[in-house]
Amino acid sequence: MQTRRETLKQSAVVAGLLASAGLIPQQAAAYEAAAFAAKTAGDVAKALGAAAPVESKDVTIGGPDIAENGAVVPLSASTTLPNVKRVLILVEKNPAAMVAMFNVGDAVEANFATRAKMGQSSDVYAVAITADGKAYYAKKEVKVTLGGCGG
Repeated sequence: MQTRRETLKQSAVVAGLLASAGLIPQQAAAYEAAAFAAKTAGDVAKALGAAAPVESKDVTIGGPDIAENGAVVPLSASTTLPNVKRVLILVEKNPAAMVAMFNVGDAVEANFATRAKMGQSSDVYAVAITADGKAYYAKKEVKVTLGGCGG
């Protein structure tokens, strides 16, 4: 039986082959890699070609006020903004701030949920990027009582 880690490694190899064959735009892959390497919400938005994020009441972030186990913190992000292209979930104090990126199409409701690993208490952001390159965010503080990143 194949482990999750082996599957992810094979997926990365396949993605690399598709990109080198021209089936996935390399520029888009480079933007996404830079976004996952960024440390702040502004840097993530910039790496994805968007403007600096502005706080908005049309974007919501959900999660616990206190997470008892930082290894599996449930987080959700949603927005009612029109023409949303991407929804991001960021954890400010994680080594890589961007936890998840969801591409949104016309037929998709911009409402997503996932679980993230958090090593310490941090602000968590939901960022919505519209088709015209504007970025809007909401933030929430999540306190972690038991670290998930080796703590």
